[in-house]
Amino acid sequence: MSTLVSELEVECPCCGTTLVVDLNLKRVISHREPEREDKPELGQAARILAEEAARREAVFRQSVSDEKGRGEALSKRFDEALKEAKKGPIERPARDFDLD
Repeated sequence: MSTLVSELEVECPCCGTTLVVDLNLKRVISHREPEREDKPELGQAARILAEEAARREAVFRQSVSDEKGRGEALSKRFDEALKEAKKGPIERPARDFDLD
């Protein structure tokens, strides 16, 4: 692609992407990302998809087990807080206009 006089081609030092900036518009007009070195082969697609499906299933199972134990943990915390509340005297909360 030919560049105009007002266009400037800049390479990002972090990721290596080439940006084409129009100086008149003060905007990026296009970008080209470099080829990845760790780009997977097409023959490995089935294996990669299977690994991702197994990972998603493991995360789902973990979240289900966490949710099952969550109700019991919240109930236990509530019982402990109720015991603490029964031990202490009942105090009226301070209101802002009472402090004047």
